[in-house]
Amino acid sequence: MKIIIAPNSFKESLSAVKVAEHLKIGFLRGIPDAQIICQPIADGGDGTLDALASLSGTQIMQETVTGPLGNRVSAEWAIIKNGKTAVIEMAGASGLILVPPDARNPMITSTYGTGQLISAAIKKGIKKIIIGIGGSATVDGGMGMLCALGVDFCDNRGNKLKGGGSDLGKIHTIDTSKLNDIIHDVRFMAACDVTSPLIGEHGAARVFAPQKGASAQMVETLEANMVHYAGKIKEFLGINISYTAGAGAAGGLGAALMAFLQAEFKKGIDLILDMLNFKQTLKGASLLITGEGRLDSQTMAGKAPMGAASIAYNMGIPVIGIAGSVSDDAHILLAHGFSAMFSLVNTPMSLKEAMQNTPALLENIAEQIARTIKQGADIGATSGSSSVP
Repeated sequence: MKIIIAPNSFKESLSAVKVAEHLKIGFLRGIPDAQIICQPIADGGDGTLDALASLSGTQIMQETVTGPLGNRVSAEWAIIKNGKTAVIEMAGASGLILVPPDARNPMITSTYGTGQLISAAIKKGIKKIIIGIGGSATVDGGMGMLCALGVDFCDNRGNKLKGGGSDLGKIHTIDTSKLNDIIHDVRFMAACDVTSPLIGEHGAARVFAPQKGASAQMVETLEANMVHYAGKIKEFLGINISYTAGAGAAGGLGAALMAFLQAEFKKGIDLILDMLNFKQTLKGASLLITGEGRLDSQTMAGKAPMGAASIAYNMGIPVIGIAGSVSDDAHILLAHGFSAMFSLVNTPMSLKEAMQNTPALLENIAEQIARTIKQGADIGATSGSSSVP
């Protein structure tokens, strides 16, 4: 029996690689002779590099860059496809995971480190750069990233601005001359599943800033600053990016990628699964196991498990979803590729306890699923027909 285990990360708990490892351990307890293939997946957010690390010839590079709060952090990026393409996970340099909960403040957090990773890739001679833009700690419109790539943002006194949500409202002039020299022959692609515009009720500030530590007052300030920023982009670049789908992704980083780097946007999970040749991995499989921290109706909106499940469903392969929690509205997934879904939590416990016990909980649920499948196969064999795919 060939089983594909392809989870996304369980955010702030375990990486997709670790989730897959623990599910494999549990599954083999129930069916010791099963052929298990672990293929971590991602949708462009944190875990993207882990997902692509299995590709032949992948080189993982490490850089010391400026983190969201201005401190130095170690961040990785990857070179794939025989040295021709770079993959950058912005969360590794500018992600929310790098900022302690009590220090989260999108007025000051910056994407400068992401720009440094892009610069490092270009210095290596890379001509195509894929940027996964999920999991950011920022609402700086990508200003920090652009500063690191040579864009000069100045206030009305001619002073250079460093980037950050508070600086967006101070921009008076934008000079891209140095940027153009750096990126003129580099192609950019953004892996993104967010369609939010830059400004407005569904924009970067109002929707995402509270998740990154913004108070109600900060949200209003950031919205006003983002409106100002959009106006300056139109003034100096001739591009109206205010309501373009995806411009609000990663706290407005999407707008910077579109307007300044002319990035092509691709649905994150589709791009990653295509790069992984996921359809080929699934060939001959009896079952796909996927999941992430939470399965709910929002999983339908381009999340990694849904992308994997859709491919498996179209190939006639049953799909089991495993998550830290399965919401009441997750039943919609059963009509779109999932055969069954299971929550890890099997007894009353706090979120902290669940996260601490995630490895054991993963192994336990995988073992129970495997034992159920094995018993079904044994009964089918006894009766002369198999109930296992």
